[in-house]
Amino acid sequence: MHLSRFPRVHLAHLPTPLELLPNFSKALGGPNIYIKRDDCTGLGSGGNKTRKLEFLIADAVAQNADVVITQGATQSNHARQTVAAACKVGMDCEILLENRTESTERDYVESGNVFLDKLFGAGVTHYSKDTDMVEAMEVMAADLKAKGRRPYIIPGGGSNAIGALGYVNCAIETLTQANDRGLRIDHFVTATGSAGTQAGLVVGFEATNSNIPLLGIGVRAPKEKQEENVFKLACATADMMEIPGIVTRDKVVANCDYVGGGYGVPTDSMIEAVSMMAKLEGILMDPVYSGKGLAGLIDLIRKGNFKADDNIVFLHTGGSVALFGYLKAFDL
Repeated sequence: MHLSRFPRVHLAHLPTPLELLPNFSKALGGPNIYIKRDDCTGLGSGGNKTRKLEFLIADAVAQNADVVITQGATQSNHARQTVAAACKVGMDCEILLENRTESTERDYVESGNVFLDKLFGAGVTHYSKDTDMVEAMEVMAADLKAKGRRPYIIPGGGSNAIGALGYVNCAIETLTQANDRGLRIDHFVTATGSAGTQAGLVVGFEATNSNIPLLGIGVRAPKEKQEENVFKLACATADMMEIPGIVTRDKVVANCDYVGGGYGVPTDSMIEAVSMMAKLEGILMDPVYSGKGLAGLIDLIRKGNFKADDNIVFLHTGGSVALFGYLKAFDL
C-alpha cells in the first residue's frame, strides 16, 4: 500500500504515542491495556479527524477550493479540527452544527468545541435535531457558489474513502510501532460513529495481513446499521486503493450496547470511564466518543471477554475539549 500516491498535506504530529496503561490495567485485573494517543495529533487541540483531514484538505487544495464546509453535532471534534486545518492552508471554513442532544445548557451550546470553532475563525450556523445536514451543506455550497466562491464539502466526521486513508495509515503506523518493540497486539478497540476511522483501520489491518481483531464500540447507530456503514465505506476505500475485496463482512464488528440515551447523551458508564482514566493515568478522554468506547471496553473486560494476558490497544480519538460542554453531567 503506497499511500503517497494520494494527495496529502501534513497537519498531524505523527507517529502518535503508543503507551501502556499500567495503573488502568491493574485496576481492572488485566489484560494489558495500551492506548494509541490520537488525541496527540496536535492540530487545533488534536484528535482523530486530523489524520483524515490530511487527505481531505489536500483534495480541496487540488480542486482549487477557497472555503470548506462541514457539519457535525454541536460539540463536534471534527468541526473544530476542520476549521483549524482550513486555517493552516489559508481557506475559509463554514461549520454547520446540529443539536442532536437538544440541550440548551450554555456550556454545551457555547463552550468547548463551539468556542474554539469561533476562535479559529469559522462561520458557525446552528440547526435543530434531525435536520438533513447533507442537504443543508449543499444549500450553503450553492449560496457560496452564487457569490463567486469555490466551496469544498467535507462529510460529517470526514468519513468518506478519501478521509479513511488517514486510518489506513494509522493501522500501518501502529503495526510498525508494535513490531519495533516486539509487542503482540491481540485486540484493537476503537469508538465508532461516522464509520471512517473503523473503516480505514479494517482496510489497513486486512491489507497488511495483521490478524488483529478490530472491535468498534458504537456511539450512535444500532449494531446492524453501524456495521453496514463501516463495511460499505471500507469497501469503497479498498476500491479506491485498488485492492478490492480485501475486507470481508465478518471482519467488521461493532458492539453498540453502550450508546445509552443517544449520540452525545451522557451515561454513568462513560462518566466512570472518563474519571478512571483521568485519576489513574492523567489522560483526558472525551464524553461522546472515547469515553463511551472506553466504557464499553471496561464492561467487556469485567465480563471476562478477554484473557488476562491479552494485549489490547485502545484508540484514543481525542476530543477532551468537549468535556467543557458537559460540566453539569460530571457534577464535580
